[in-house]
Amino acid sequence: MVVLSKPEIQQLSSSSSSGVPLIDLSAPDAKHLIVKACEELGFFKVINHGVPMEFISTLESESTKFFSLPLSEKQRAGPPSPFGYGNKQIGRNGDVGWVEYLLLQSNSHAFLSIFGQDPQKLRSALNDYIWAVRNMACEIVELMAEGLKIQQRNALSKLLMGEESDSVFRVNHYPPCPEELQALEGTNMIGFGEHTDPQIISVLRSNNTSGLQISLPDANWISVPPDQTSFFINVGDSLQVMTNGRFKSVKHRVLTNSLKSRISMIYFGGPPLSEKIAPLPSLMKGEESLYKEFTWFEYKRSAYNSRLADNRLVHFERIAAS
Repeated sequence: MVVLSKPEIQQLSSSSSSGVPLIDLSAPDAKHLIVKACEELGFFKVINHGVPMEFISTLESESTKFFSLPLSEKQRAGPPSPFGYGNKQIGRNGDVGWVEYLLLQSNSHAFLSIFGQDPQKLRSALNDYIWAVRNMACEIVELMAEGLKIQQRNALSKLLMGEESDSVFRVNHYPPCPEELQALEGTNMIGFGEHTDPQIISVLRSNNTSGLQISLPDANWISVPPDQTSFFINVGDSLQVMTNGRFKSVKHRVLTNSLKSRISMIYFGGPPLSEKIAPLPSLMKGEESLYKEFTWFEYKRSAYNSRLADNRLVHFERIAAS
């Protein structure tokens, strides 16, 4: 199990909510604030997002019911390859965490019959939630395009909306971690180790339990106060490349909580597998590309073959001439 030393947690876990940009999607200046947040931090919180609270609460309730099932029943949905139910093991390269999860293709719910007595209810909850969150993600990337003065407003959103979009959806459950384990040899358990997201954009929502941390540009970690009525947005590696490094893919992790369970639901907006990922020409203005061109399939394959904390983009960076 991944652990951190207690001194590091004590030093880094204090933070004020003002450290995370807050953006009202209905505000006239939202597009400029989004660009600023993506350039400075790669992470921000949105309100007035348009996702009905009914969709949010229903999916959280149905997910909680699933994770409350006996392990033997949950395991009928696994092991993840890569989709399905997973417990503690994250990926296939040795990463572990104090977490269990469901990973689904956002447009396919074929195995939902294992989810309980009424799979139709969960299927409906997933469809409603993913539809609403995908629309919000498209609105956000269209505001990004406007803020960046990209002529095609849908230059990014069309990659998420098409039938071939390779988007995925993940529900994480972090059970309470006993204090005895956290006190063992002066260590603190990690729920999900530090990493960046490889896709274009990630849309995160969790219940009212703390645990999420992000890494600042100076490499210090700050805790993100939970807000169960809002969403948090991550810039992914692909968007960093498409903006030629102007937007920053944010490194983040989840710490355990000794008292309360944490449920998080994440929509990862990805392009079609054949999509070529490279800096958008309209943003270059004579600049040289920092990255080699690659397809989303190539980058996704590289990500699956790496450890969580690896810098995946380093393999696709151009080496500057000396």
